[in-house]
Amino acid sequence: MTATPVNESSVPSADVDLIAPELSSAASRARLGPGSRYALISTLGYVAALAIFGVLVAVEGAGPISVYHTIISSTLLNGDALQQTTLRAIPIGLAALAVAVPARAGLINVGGEGQLIMGAVAATGIGVAIGGQVPGALSWAAMCIGGALSGALWAAVSGVLRTWLGASEAVTTLLLNFIANDVMLYLIYQAWKDPHGSGQPQSRPLAHAAQLPRIFGSQLNIGVLIALAVVAATWFLLQRTGWGFQLRVVGGNTEAARRAGLRVNTLLLSSIAVGGALAGLGGALNLAGVETQLRPDITLTFGYVAFLASFLGRHQPVKVVGAALLFSAVALSGNGLQITDGLDGTIVDILLALIVAVPLIVANYRRRAA
Repeated sequence: MTATPVNESSVPSADVDLIAPELSSAASRARLGPGSRYALISTLGYVAALAIFGVLVAVEGAGPISVYHTIISSTLLNGDALQQTTLRAIPIGLAALAVAVPARAGLINVGGEGQLIMGAVAATGIGVAIGGQVPGALSWAAMCIGGALSGALWAAVSGVLRTWLGASEAVTTLLLNFIANDVMLYLIYQAWKDPHGSGQPQSRPLAHAAQLPRIFGSQLNIGVLIALAVVAATWFLLQRTGWGFQLRVVGGNTEAARRAGLRVNTLLLSSIAVGGALAGLGGALNLAGVETQLRPDITLTFGYVAFLASFLGRHQPVKVVGAALLFSAVALSGNGLQITDGLDGTIVDILLALIVAVPLIVANYRRRAA
């Protein structure tokens, strides 16, 4: 049996018109490849986000080019502002990792804010109690360990409620944020209020020996080095250890992991506790290196921004840290926009929202293309 060649002239012109675009589209997709298509869509999405923000600031009477110049110059081209961006990124980045680690096991940790606060509370209590009575290195270590343990225990409450009672960790971690804030407010208004202060609700300041030393006289302190080491350790735990592999198995299919003999509840509890420890450490480093005393709004919603940073970084440690730096820079640029361009500093929240919206659009495209 021989194949009969198809004469192009025998195909109706209407059918050719219908088939040609489909063949062209298929050929284009084959040339581009899935990864390249997603990268292109992401790039176009971020360009569109910047364009939309430019239109919004133009409506407010500011020049888009001037606004973007202010954002860049006030965060990256200014040495002092760049250091402030880095310092702010420490608690945001560690709280973002607190979201990323349990996310590997399929858990949603919205409690970074409360875990940051409890880490700062523990660091304050230890730092003020120690004062200048012990060498600086021991006081720094004690505050960091205390902050990490406090954050881990605070997060473990939600882990226990999830594993024992089946309560949603997304809800319980969120509610614990408000409780942690109330605990902090009670302490700085009552038991820990600075008797020598100006009447403002704040704790006694840390002794100079208990504060993290600066690096080469800059605004940066050794908390930057500690944070980098912790990020590297977190990456190693997730990517190169059996514990990290088991978390991925649990996050992929909990029931299959249980049938394979994995201790699912232990893995869930340990993942959220490790996440809480990271956020608690972030609170301690922020307290000991930047704030030096406990006061209201010490975290400035860092925990909620960190949740978005982890989402933007797809819960991958290195990308999460990059997203934390980006969010820190955008948040700090609000001051520059207010001074230079006459805009409300909170307008940068719209830019953050547009940036976060891009991965949602790409994810929706992936689902529809699958």
